[in-house]
Amino acid sequence: MSTPFDRELEERLVRYCSIDTQADAASPTSPSTDKQYDLLNVLVEELRALGVDDVQLTDYGAVLATLPATVSSNVPTVAFLAHVDTAPAFNATGVKPLVYHNYDGGDIRFPDAPDLVLSPAQFPYLAQKVGDDIVTASGTTLLGADDKAGVAIVMAMVQHLLAHPAIAHGPLRICFTPDEEIGRGVHPQLPADLKADIAYTLDGAELGEIVYETFSADMGVVQVRGVSVHPGQAKDHLVNALHLAAKIVDTLPNARLTPETTAGREGLYFSLPHERQRGGGRAAFRPARFERDGLQAHGDLLKQVCATIQAAAPRAQIECTITPQYRNMRYWLEDDMRPVELARAAARLIGIEPTSTPTRGGTDGSRLTELGVPTPNLFTGMQNIHGPLEWISVQDMARATELCLKLAELWSGTHGNFTQHNGDASEAATGTAVDRLG
Repeated sequence: MSTPFDRELEERLVRYCSIDTQADAASPTSPSTDKQYDLLNVLVEELRALGVDDVQLTDYGAVLATLPATVSSNVPTVAFLAHVDTAPAFNATGVKPLVYHNYDGGDIRFPDAPDLVLSPAQFPYLAQKVGDDIVTASGTTLLGADDKAGVAIVMAMVQHLLAHPAIAHGPLRICFTPDEEIGRGVHPQLPADLKADIAYTLDGAELGEIVYETFSADMGVVQVRGVSVHPGQAKDHLVNALHLAAKIVDTLPNARLTPETTAGREGLYFSLPHERQRGGGRAAFRPARFERDGLQAHGDLLKQVCATIQAAAPRAQIECTITPQYRNMRYWLEDDMRPVELARAAARLIGIEPTSTPTRGGTDGSRLTELGVPTPNLFTGMQNIHGPLEWISVQDMARATELCLKLAELWSGTHGNFTQHNGDASEAATGTAVDRLG
């Protein structure tokens, strides 16, 4: 089913995805890559062209802007966020977005990778999108709908609200962040600069998904330095850093808890190559659990294993550093579920039944919620992210845009009565929820 937002969202997504914004975890800067400014600067100019007056690009690479309230009552300030960076996990240079209008339900093949197949038999959610407009990359890159779909949705919402000033809403804050994919999207200054009472990230998947539970995760960086010697004279002299890193992985008793072997509420403890250096290298280990309890023990175990391998290879240098990344947003949202309840109400008012499946990862909202800005995550439609089979339905993006518009209206307290269903807490009126938060 077509919507008034389809063509705008398609155009924005294709244009934004064509800009390389891949993050780099090895870089200490914020943003971690200068090329993220290629999109950040575009968004600054587009917001100003739409008539937004207070657009700001912070020194840590976040775009901030305000849509003034169209109601006179004192209601909460609501922020909508998306991140501009793409994941380091797969090639993001030279993205060529392809649009399959009125998808026919068959296999999708990729012109730059003829053996690659996106099949509804393998991915059942795609089978539900017959008749939709499907966007993919060309086969050799990721698409970058994570999270340029979110960026396009927020921009479409802004344009619609500015073109229709009669729509009731309170003060809205717009924010585009860098480096979410490497766990650094929420700069320490961002919560104060955002100036919002509550927020929503547009960084979710299936239609209707409203997430208020994520992993808790730390980052463990292991630096292994061996001794480099020519292979011809290596006996009793060479210390192979790669072999030592492999021993660390093999020694971890729960190293089998990898993404490809776990699901649901199972935790993770997995490693990935991070950086290769002369005579050594770095690997990133990411312990992750839904519960905070036990997370420190994972990090302590990694340090103990590194110390054991170091003792057996005294000529090597092995360093292990554990850094907190984010925590399960549920720990704070479960004390006040109104941002989630209002999002569910907004979904039902536009004809979508909401779902809330825990996310096996984190969002900018995980950190923002921990820092005092309750921030559930909303769907965009993105699928198979971080790889060449990534795809998205334009119509899912359009429904997400409608959800944001309805949320802005509900938080203004002007919509009237609603009733929550399926075991959710009930509110006699939207205004009641807004008044209690404001």
